[in-house]
Amino acid sequence: HRKNALSVESIPRQTIMKALASAGRNHNPHNLSLASSLNGMINNQGQADNRPGTATSQKLSAALTDLAGRNGSPNTPRFAALQSPCFYHQRFDDAVNIDKVLEEIKEDEYMSHSRLMQTATGVREVSKQLQRRPIKRAVRNVMIVTKARDNQLVNYTKDLAVWLMSTPRYGSDLGVNVYVDAKLRNSKRFGAAGLIEEQPRFQHLLKYWSPDLCWSQPEKFDLVLTLGGDGTVLFTSWLFQRIVPPILSFSLGSLGFLTNFEYEKFKEHLNKIMGEEGMRVNLRMRFTCTVYRDGKGEEMEEGEQFEVLNELVIDRGPSSYISNLELYGDNELLTIVQADGCIFSTPTGSTAYSLSAGGSLVHPDIPAILLTPICPHTLSFRPMVLSDTMLLRVSIPRNSRATAYCSFDGKGRVELRQGDHVTIAASQYPFPTVVRSGAEWFDSVSRTLRWNTRGAMQKGWDGEEQNKEEEVEWDIDTDSACYGSEDSSISASPLRRQMSMLGM
Repeated sequence: HRKNALSVESIPRQTIMKALASAGRNHNPHNLSLASSLNGMINNQGQADNRPGTATSQKLSAALTDLAGRNGSPNTPRFAALQSPCFYHQRFDDAVNIDKVLEEIKEDEYMSHSRLMQTATGVREVSKQLQRRPIKRAVRNVMIVTKARDNQLVNYTKDLAVWLMSTPRYGSDLGVNVYVDAKLRNSKRFGAAGLIEEQPRFQHLLKYWSPDLCWSQPEKFDLVLTLGGDGTVLFTSWLFQRIVPPILSFSLGSLGFLTNFEYEKFKEHLNKIMGEEGMRVNLRMRFTCTVYRDGKGEEMEEGEQFEVLNELVIDRGPSSYISNLELYGDNELLTIVQADGCIFSTPTGSTAYSLSAGGSLVHPDIPAILLTPICPHTLSFRPMVLSDTMLLRVSIPRNSRATAYCSFDGKGRVELRQGDHVTIAASQYPFPTVVRSGAEWFDSVSRTLRWNTRGAMQKGWDGEEQNKEEEVEWDIDTDSACYGSEDSSISASPLRRQMSMLGM
């Protein structure tokens, strides 16, 4: 695997295509050089790896060159990996020039430790401001995600859609555009035809979304509302495999780590968010997981790719043999995993499968990768928290007795055969969730897991006279280390009393 492994700087083709699709609809002139920079990165990657390029990579390089020429992009290379396509990040493009900071560090031959600390502190401060500052923008297109087979949730969806379309917004006597699941188009319980018949103006406001629309035009939606539990939120992450609009989740399921808004108060919550207060967003980290197939001595073939919000799970599947996995970090062998499997979790997923397997709770603001083994063969193989800057790779040895299976947020189960591997890296497409307060994560953990909750609290003593009368009065103060009559004497403690009796 070391010989055929891709370099740390290599970028999967699907990641490049996602970035191109996002840049194609971006009107920011600073990001027009994305295609040319990706083209340069591919060429540099081929020179660094010293491997002949395949026909597919040559075609991709030619397509990028043509796209760069048609867009009139300059040939100046930029740090494309740091040019996040997330529209929420782009609000601060003019305030923070990451390229300039990196260029100054690169040209400084003797970079001091204090300067590095100042740069790192500045980047962290920018990250904090991203979540502290509310977004005040006109929300004109709202997408509602729910379970189309749940009759009660369909009724809730109908009530919410009618209220959004009928409530005047932004100086108009009409509401906002509402996108509901295309499966509800002919639903009798939702009754789209009846709604339009009662209110003909809803005909231009009620629209329908599909997975293809979420993939091709994710920037069409200004806000996404989920009705359900954490599973509905994970399904929303599955729909948006590129840019993700802000997600506001109403708690209507069995678990609520990610759903912190009550549906009964949806009018109050939405009036605040769509009004002058705006919304504060927490950018939750996701993984980009890419499967590579063994090329039988040639270059590895790129397979499936998924954006993961909770975790990537690799297990032994139906095999009776223990899993034998090679774990690499930045192309360096870290360890050989011998267990039923292992879990690579985001901080958001630390309350899910990883927690059940013995992993720790991690706040979603901490950028980290959680490695949690499943029933390891050695007891010393304990859960670890790794840096989010690492590129992890899990390989199936060619001499392994059995294959392995990996699942992405519980979906898309894929078999990894001998010689295959999967890479895990921090995604450039975060998952923005609307937050109510800064302590809502602790509230959700306390509410769902009953974190640090006792059955009964220890009784306190307030020193009031009524409590003294109820208690039995003792002649001897057994809680004191000295006698009451000896408080002021030299023999106040038992040790001094013994010493005085002995004449010492």
